[in-house]
Amino acid sequence: MLADRLLHEVFSFDLSKAKLPKRIGVLDPFNGEASGQVRRNVERFHRQYYADERSRMLMLGINPGRFGAGSTGICFTDTKRCQADLGIAVEGPQTHEPSSDFFYRMVRAAGGPEAFYGRVYVQSLCPLGFTAKGKNGTWVNLNYYDDPVLQKKITPLITTWVRALIATGMRTDVAACIGAGKNLAFFTKLNDKHGFFKRIIPLAHPRFVMQYKYKQLDAYVDSYLAALEEAAPTAL
Repeated sequence: MLADRLLHEVFSFDLSKAKLPKRIGVLDPFNGEASGQVRRNVERFHRQYYADERSRMLMLGINPGRFGAGSTGICFTDTKRCQADLGIAVEGPQTHEPSSDFFYRMVRAAGGPEAFYGRVYVQSLCPLGFTAKGKNGTWVNLNYYDDPVLQKKITPLITTWVRALIATGMRTDVAACIGAGKNLAFFTKLNDKHGFFKRIIPLAHPRFVMQYKYKQLDAYVDSYLAALEEAAPTAL
């Protein structure tokens, strides 16, 4: 079953071999303080929406942030949307993340979680996140491409990760990239080298939309829906 294969890959991803710079922390919700809750969330999510053998289009973001996947283990899903949209109760601290707000507006417009996740598997190019000390000394989110050394260190692991996701039964004719700037540039270069997918559809990152393009939010939702329709003929 697809859910079993995906769960195996998600739970077994390991950054320890990357030998990251000491100045960079790893955001690993599967082995943190709330790991028990996170693992239950993730298992229930996969068994609820991927208990079949249907091939999906991969939709790949950057890496988890603290208040989305970092809190629930589910990409672009804060605790608020995890409970309200997916029906998965979350104990402990509650989170609200603007990217999740946009993402689930789009999911609802696509017909709801069952219709959306029936076509798509959403993940990150790197399924674990990163943190670094900010100017005031507190730890803040870090994208894998924000640090050249970090990016170089984890590129082999990302390559293996994408290959493993495809091997679970994902489509290779098309994939979508969430983040039309540096994430797309990295993903495109990786794809050109390894030939994972015939085509990559670029999509604006939800945080970019919510922070800079909120007045055009409906148009960006439509762009996601268009990607789904473009991918639909062989997705069902």
